[in-house]
Amino acid sequence: MIVNTARFVVSNTDYNKCPTEMRHEYAFIGRSNVGKSSLINMLTGHSGLAMTSATPGKTMLINHFLINDSWYIVDLPGYGYARRSKADRDRLEGIIKSYILGREQMTNLFVLIDSRHKPQKIDLEFMEWLGENGVPFSIVFTKMDKQSPTAGAKQTAEYCAQLLESWEELPPVFYTSSEDGRGRDALLNYIEEMNRLPLLDSEQ
Repeated sequence: MIVNTARFVVSNTDYNKCPTEMRHEYAFIGRSNVGKSSLINMLTGHSGLAMTSATPGKTMLINHFLINDSWYIVDLPGYGYARRSKADRDRLEGIIKSYILGREQMTNLFVLIDSRHKPQKIDLEFMEWLGENGVPFSIVFTKMDKQSPTAGAKQTAEYCAQLLESWEELPPVFYTSSEDGRGRDALLNYIEEMNRLPLLDSEQ
């Protein structure tokens, strides 16, 4: 897929106020500092589209970006940022979960995982919650450039093997780097395939 246009449309805290038209939406989420904004910018080829920051946890809204005037990338708030107050964490959890469970247009949720880390409890519990609720999702390993190819392959293989200790099968898995563009074509091609499928309410 070639990304010709990408533009910011709207930010919200309430999924009911998100764009009303029935277009495919692909939401991106992960723990703070996982490289979510950088990945979105890499995918779209627009370096300033999603806000990046040296301070983790800056995304606190549901951000919609219209791609090729036909489908949306949705930048969701990160989870697990310890320096937030419990009230803020609870509020963000409500924003995230209400969008994921209530948004009919969400075709797939891409869960970002830092490829350098072993499985973290917060990520495992989040993905388990997705499975329990029947949410279609994929795993995206980020920052693959931060380690050698051998170390990266070993680390991600061990991560997937641990998941399979309790899962029957893995969802789609992608290996990416915002620095060298790794995984861009694989992700965009996957989205292109999903775009060919009708939305559940496309007849409305």
